[in-house]
Amino acid sequence: MGSAPAGAPLRERALRPLRRRGVPRWVAALLGVPLAGKLAGANALIVMAAVGAAIAVQGVGPQDSSVILILSSALGGSLLVNLALVLVALRPLQGLERTAERVWRGDLAARVPPSLLADRNMSRLGGALNVVLDSLTADRARLRRLASEIISAGDRERAYIARELHDSTAQELVALIFQLSAAARDSADPELTARLETIKASAAGVLEEVRMLAHTVHPRILDDLGLAAALERLAREARDRGIAEVSVAAGGDTTRIPAPAASMLYRVAQEAVTNALRHGDPRTITIALAVGDRTASLQVSDDGHGFEVADAERRRPGMGLFTMRERVALVDGHFSVVSQPGHGTRIAVTVPVDGEVVS
Repeated sequence: MGSAPAGAPLRERALRPLRRRGVPRWVAALLGVPLAGKLAGANALIVMAAVGAAIAVQGVGPQDSSVILILSSALGGSLLVNLALVLVALRPLQGLERTAERVWRGDLAARVPPSLLADRNMSRLGGALNVVLDSLTADRARLRRLASEIISAGDRERAYIARELHDSTAQELVALIFQLSAAARDSADPELTARLETIKASAAGVLEEVRMLAHTVHPRILDDLGLAAALERLAREARDRGIAEVSVAAGGDTTRIPAPAASMLYRVAQEAVTNALRHGDPRTITIALAVGDRTASLQVSDDGHGFEVADAERRRPGMGLFTMRERVALVDGHFSVVSQPGHGTRIAVTVPVDGEVVS
């Protein structure tokens, strides 16, 4: 990445305060000329002024022309030497600019490289920036570990609640339904029998809701049978609503996906499908899971209404896309969303399946 293209967005942002203060665009552009260009222009003006003054004083006779030529050559040579020295002295700034651009784009691993052309002050500036970036990276890692612990604790608590709902509350409701069935069968009073049947039907409805709640809080199938089976059940439940046709395509060894990444991928798919059904009115939703040698990828695509991504993130910065993006970041993954009004939505996630991940 060249220095000029790389730094263009930063330079553009640097000129915005001047424009907001009412400074004319041409003045802001002139002030934004690189230092080498300013020095070259200033030296050129000095050369022209010196030559003009010499002509005005000495005239332009045959004997004076050689003096003026020598003076012009000396001043021109001085201009070139000064410009070359300035360019060499400012060359390390390109490393600072490229590093700042990479950090601005989210690459916190970027560091200012050492330069043989940098003087002591320039070297100290680059070293100070590297120290700041090291501190920023360490703070970010600590925040990610803290956020990961919070999310992991929440996942463990949800799993515990789901187990209690499934293994305790649901089983108690099953026993209650059996007792109601036995009481209704042994009852000789038709009115009492009808009331018992009504109570049994209500208990059966509560049982189904408890089981659904347990699965929503934490799908046990994710722990027992893996991510692919959990996605299949998610698709089946979505199809049962009768709103859209939901399909799942899985390829590769899905058991290689680490547990934190598998939980995150399921949550992203769940959120994406729920949002599509709630807001997009799609006819079809496709969930694609693929596992390669080093990464696993998940894509959730629909043919619904679509939306403006920037507008959605601006209106609801704490929900939906933001939550999914942060969950993906905790397992060192990459998140992207592509959507336009009238053209559906595609959410894509890629996570590593080897090496150390945040857990």
